Amino acid sequence: MTERAWCAVRDGDEPDEGELSVTAPRTWATGAPAVVHALKYALGQTSPKRTALTLLSINQAKGFDCPGCAWPEPAPGQRHRNEYCENGAKHISDEATSHRVTADFFRQHSVEELSRKSDRWLNQQGRLTEPMVLREGATHYEPIGWDEALELLARELRALDHPDEALFYTSGRLANEPAFLLQLFARAFGTNNLPDCSNMCHESSGSALGETLGIGKGSVSLDDLHNADLVFVVGQNPGTNHPRMLTALEETKRRGGSVVAVNPLPEAGLLRFKHPQKARGIIGRGTDIADQFLQIRPGGDLALFQALNLMLLEAEDKEPGTVLDREFIEAHTTGYDAFAEHIRATTSWDAVLAATGLSRDEIERVHERVLNSRSVIVCWAMGLTQHKHGVPTIREVVNFLLLRGNIGRPGAGVCPVRGHSNVQGDRTMGIWERMPQAFLDRLGREFGFTAPTAHGLDSVDSIRAMLDGRAKLFLGVAGNFVRATPDSDVTERAMRGCRLTAHISTKLNRSHTVCGRTALILPTLGRSDRDVQAGGEQFMTVEDSMSEVHSTRGRLDPASPHLLSEVSLITRLASRVLGSEPDIPWADFEADYDLVRDRIARVVPGFEDFNERVRRPGGFRLPNPVNERVFRTASGKAVFTANAFTALEAPEGHLVLQTLRSHDQWNTVPYAMDDRYRGIKGGRRVVLVNASDLADLGLPDGTLVDLISVWTDGSERRADGFRVVAYPTPPGSAAAYYPETNVLVPLDSVADISNTPTSKSVIVRLERASA
Repeated sequence: MTERAWCAVRDGDEPDEGELSVTAPRTWATGAPAVVHALKYALGQTSPKRTALTLLSINQAKGFDCPGCAWPEPAPGQRHRNEYCENGAKHISDEATSHRVTADFFRQHSVEELSRKSDRWLNQQGRLTEPMVLREGATHYEPIGWDEALELLARELRALDHPDEALFYTSGRLANEPAFLLQLFARAFGTNNLPDCSNMCHESSGSALGETLGIGKGSVSLDDLHNADLVFVVGQNPGTNHPRMLTALEETKRRGGSVVAVNPLPEAGLLRFKHPQKARGIIGRGTDIADQFLQIRPGGDLALFQALNLMLLEAEDKEPGTVLDREFIEAHTTGYDAFAEHIRATTSWDAVLAATGLSRDEIERVHERVLNSRSVIVCWAMGLTQHKHGVPTIREVVNFLLLRGNIGRPGAGVCPVRGHSNVQGDRTMGIWERMPQAFLDRLGREFGFTAPTAHGLDSVDSIRAMLDGRAKLFLGVAGNFVRATPDSDVTERAMRGCRLTAHISTKLNRSHTVCGRTALILPTLGRSDRDVQAGGEQFMTVEDSMSEVHSTRGRLDPASPHLLSEVSLITRLASRVLGSEPDIPWADFEADYDLVRDRIARVVPGFEDFNERVRRPGGFRLPNPVNERVFRTASGKAVFTANAFTALEAPEGHLVLQTLRSHDQWNTVPYAMDDRYRGIKGGRRVVLVNASDLADLGLPDGTLVDLISVWTDGSERRADGFRVVAYPTPPGSAAAYYPETNVLVPLDSVADISNTPTSKSVIVRLERASA
């Protein structure tokens, strides 16, 4: 294996960044190296005893849910004692770290100094331990008591001219109970401004599925995945982002199913998987996952599924009644004729091959797999959602499944794979700026107030509102808003325009250094921490990507005696802001989370007898009407749609860039400067480019370049100091890590309908760096 090495580009003030070296990308994932890397990271964060307690509790029926991805666990009796992946182990060890950030730390480091530190450096400082305030005009955070901190925040909320001047942001780390209370507080306060991390990732999925199937969630279970004849894995990298999915795909293969991977990059986990809990994964070759790998150009998925749909229509023409599920189409769908006419009239093979970069033979081989499969599932992630045409692409996936009745029966359906622990549960609990009126009516009746009906602001529109001065106070509950959002410089300018910014957090991140005139850091318990309230030890609940709801209970002593739970923070703040109007028993909710669940059961459909059902081992699954072939659309049927053909075209001398995470990264947090599966070690400011494109551009492998994104309005964005790496990307495309490249995505470059940033379709040119 050839190794290339260059001087690394400095990432902020990263003290331990070494020489950048590059080797060939891996052709398999996990195995013994994953175990070694996970344990090495865990033991670098805390003691062996604490590591053992943490790892043996994660994803267990009486333990806590992994705060990483939202992949479901098997039934309690079928779980492994080590029911976690490498990245899950790293993530929970990162939370369970013994490192602490105290008041002394903030006395030593000014906010300006912290703003120059890298994301990794900030995260590695450890757990936050006490509330801190940055007063107007000050240079350093200083300690503040809880009563004073919450009163300061409450006073600023009460002083706003209108409730819509406040923003209540959440990430998917928030469990169901505090999520429900947060949206209750915001709506009782008078606003639907509830932006969340879904706005940046799977909003396109929710938009497309809500329109076509009547519910913005996936329809499949783990059993469906295991028993499918054919599984498409499109625009996602399970080996890094949700490795336990590989275990499910291995079971699919064991039972005779096949897998088609569709991705611009050859991801190691989709090529071959070595299960670390089985002998064949340690000493054997493992399991080949993808029976066929389609290396598609970024954004070409819409064209691919339109081609597959045309081929299905033409196959039905040749053998009527043998290809399409006519009975299902006639009984359960609407819009078929217009869809079929559109596909026949507009699908051009020349355009399809140009948009996808695939050969016709490759697509025809997939078509044959489809014809030979009775039950088909399509899984996808942000490789589909973060394009301007993300919603039409997912609608076309639904068309594909509807044609052969692959909706609402075993082993078939839609599977959007969420990348954050409880992001789906938060939406179920009401964290959405556009909740249906029926939900708002039930909420108002339950708590004796009239919920606001005007739609609130999503994440992108919240940034616009802060820029315009229409939003003046930002409260972030978990997450790292500044680094999760697009157009980094613009986002930071927007945040600095607020009167007050406050973050409920477990660890230090970049958002704490981008402050309004006054800023608060409000430290909270982590998922792994024991939560003891006046009513005794508490547990909370989460919902995974497959609508399974189960409990999560921390096992570790809290990182500091000064920490409050998210429930405590929200209820104490709400009580200060709202007083007794409306009459909501905030103090009772803080003392006993069962009381919160009782109210959820009366407001949120599917949660009847919540407290009883969630105490059963493994919890319960929420009903999904799609699986009963009940479609809550305007017509009462699943909807075929006609989607205009769209293809990304880069001008000469430019490339289509997709942003992605490295293997040693969770969302915006890098754990190390490496990307083991892609062969990158010692640096993150790299751009992966096809060798033929580097030759055409006259850029030798290893050249230092600046990335400049170009947009239709003539604007440009720049990210400096990236090392080019010759890599097997599709010709005409490139890839680089976020959040370093978020700066390249303008605030106004969003997906149609969903308003999701277009982080997977950035047109860039590469310029040699000046130094």
